[in-house]
Amino acid sequence: MRKKVLVILAPGCEEIEAVAIIDVLRRAEMNVTVAGLGGTDINGAHGIRFRTDIALDDYDKSPDAVILPGGMPGSRNLGQSKKVTEILQKAGRANKLIGAICAAPALALAPAGILDGKKATCYPGFEQNFAKSVTFSEDRVVVDGNVITSRGPGSALEFALELVDRLAGSEKARELRSALLVIPAGTRV
Repeated sequence: MRKKVLVILAPGCEEIEAVAIIDVLRRAEMNVTVAGLGGTDINGAHGIRFRTDIALDDYDKSPDAVILPGGMPGSRNLGQSKKVTEILQKAGRANKLIGAICAAPALALAPAGILDGKKATCYPGFEQNFAKSVTFSEDRVVVDGNVITSRGPGSALEFALELVDRLAGSEKARELRSALLVIPAGTRV
């Protein structure tokens, strides 16, 4: 059975992260629903427009994973949304997979209590928004239990592949890593 993944786009989202995540998850044959915070037409941080599958207010399913692309002011918009906080907290209570990248771990996950007592990463400088109980890491992708966090646009494919690994297995992640020509850091081509 295909995993159900909710990707939430907020106005001002980071386009590279959004597209990389959605694309890789769909290549992995996930049932991906892209929901827009505030409607179905979302403008990214750099003027790229998205048409989402559904407005977040109309989403009423229980996904296997909730994923937040970052960007500014997108991450702040996610963190200020009661609906996003409710979805995150419900997913956390059910031990569903939660992923966030860029400033979203600091501005959306941390205020919702998702990172309490966990190791996490985010876009440089935003770690100041982490509670004292959060262990900050400079790693490009950090996995702690059911939470996966990542640094930013440059780590978006690695982040998306880690999501695939957790949701569809290591073999599918390896297959996509090879097909997408994603090489391990430090490897020369």
